[in-house]
Amino acid sequence: MPEFVGAVDQGTTSSRFMIFDHAGNEVAMQQLEHTQILPRPGWVEHDPVEIWERTDSVMRNAVRQGSLSPADLVAIGITNQRETTVVWDRRTGRPYYNAIVWQDTRTDSISAALERDGHGEVIRRKAGLPPATYFSGGKIKWILDNVEGVRADADKGHAIFGTTDCWVLWNLTGGPEGGIHATDVTNASRTMLMNLETLDWDDELLALFGIPRAMLPVIRPSSHAGAYGTARTSGPLRTAVPITGVLGDQHAATVGQVCFAPGEAKNTYGTGNFLVLNTGTTLVRSRHGLLSTVAYQFGDSPAVYALEGSIAVTGSAVQWLRDQLKIIDSAPEVERLAHTVDGSEGVYFVPAFSGLFAPYWRSDARGAIVGLARYHTNGHLARATLEAICYQSRDVVEAMEQDSGVHLEVLKVDGGVTANDLCMQTQADVLGVPVSRPVVAETTALGAAYAAGLATGFWQDEDELRLHWQESKRWEPSWTEERRAEGYAGWQKAVQRTLDWVDVR
Repeated sequence: MPEFVGAVDQGTTSSRFMIFDHAGNEVAMQQLEHTQILPRPGWVEHDPVEIWERTDSVMRNAVRQGSLSPADLVAIGITNQRETTVVWDRRTGRPYYNAIVWQDTRTDSISAALERDGHGEVIRRKAGLPPATYFSGGKIKWILDNVEGVRADADKGHAIFGTTDCWVLWNLTGGPEGGIHATDVTNASRTMLMNLETLDWDDELLALFGIPRAMLPVIRPSSHAGAYGTARTSGPLRTAVPITGVLGDQHAATVGQVCFAPGEAKNTYGTGNFLVLNTGTTLVRSRHGLLSTVAYQFGDSPAVYALEGSIAVTGSAVQWLRDQLKIIDSAPEVERLAHTVDGSEGVYFVPAFSGLFAPYWRSDARGAIVGLARYHTNGHLARATLEAICYQSRDVVEAMEQDSGVHLEVLKVDGGVTANDLCMQTQADVLGVPVSRPVVAETTALGAAYAAGLATGFWQDEDELRLHWQESKRWEPSWTEERRAEGYAGWQKAVQRTLDWVDVR
């Protein structure tokens, strides 16, 4: 009898396959990075073929590493970097263009035009999102308008779109030979094309972007026994394992953190930061720069909604210190370097490389380091980088409390940056509330596994999943209220220095 659940985690910088047992423990994991393609300032791309090849490889090798047979897997879940846009030929499986990544800002003129022409409120009302470069709709339009032959093939039904969950699913279930073209409600809710109330593509929104409905995948629940088919025997597992769960990465982390009750929230620290607050089956519309989104939908149950604060650059700011400035050799070294000083000493780093996301939504913003004196060292910059992660999260928490009226008593955290003790202590200090990390810090893949396992009866219900959640570490705030207020005031002043650097008319 199968005893494990597998999860594909197709992320912004890497793809991995993780295998979990019934207690939610990691049994095996393989991970491979893929190339970050940066053709122009503000442009970020991935090679979809490379992503699929890396996904194929990690699935094969994780099973081998765990000394398992694919027949030991009861089901597979998929989670993914959201909004990243792939358009490919359904006849051949060939992408027409590189994947345009969620961080990419080339569509700023499209977003600005929608706002200028009065369409912004329609998108906010129907999709729960502001017109922004972040989301998929503008990226699809850019490919249709700028890549030769795509518009004609889309009109004929040959060119199809998907976020990377859809791309992986299509390839895993057969590709040109009968691959399933589907996505789930969470990924669809990030396109500016889905109506949050009907949970279907909206004709008015499609018309705003000039996107044919035939390009789009079928929208399914996040967890469902029959919605996504099975992995083909010609694929990486060589076995017909059911695919029963699909969730965008931050929605998967919400499930992995068992935030199933209204008012429960989690913050994921990865390439960017994403704070999600469960609002239950009630669709809450933000008045303070947050996103209304679908948290998840299990089977035939009603969709559960959420408010989300999305931050473009947090962990990737540490990568910038490593790859561009070369003041560290590896990401974990930033903690050691930051510990060489007692504080940032008035230095603020606002890493608005892709503009500012929640709660500002300013695509004209660009990164800035302010407050520098001759005295400062690379240690102060490292400290300011960690503080930037925390201050951006506070911006979102402030907006979330205004929208929901809920004051956070504790912040559940997950993701790679949570291994950095100094950053997590700083987060508790900046917020003034405890920060709690679970035993399984990489909850994104776990959430996808939970969704897949719930659909098959491997796990019975949400209450059973709650029993698996255990705290690994907690950080208590140590700053005085005066220091906290002074630091945040300096951050807000620094943010103002980043605005109006790019003309997006």
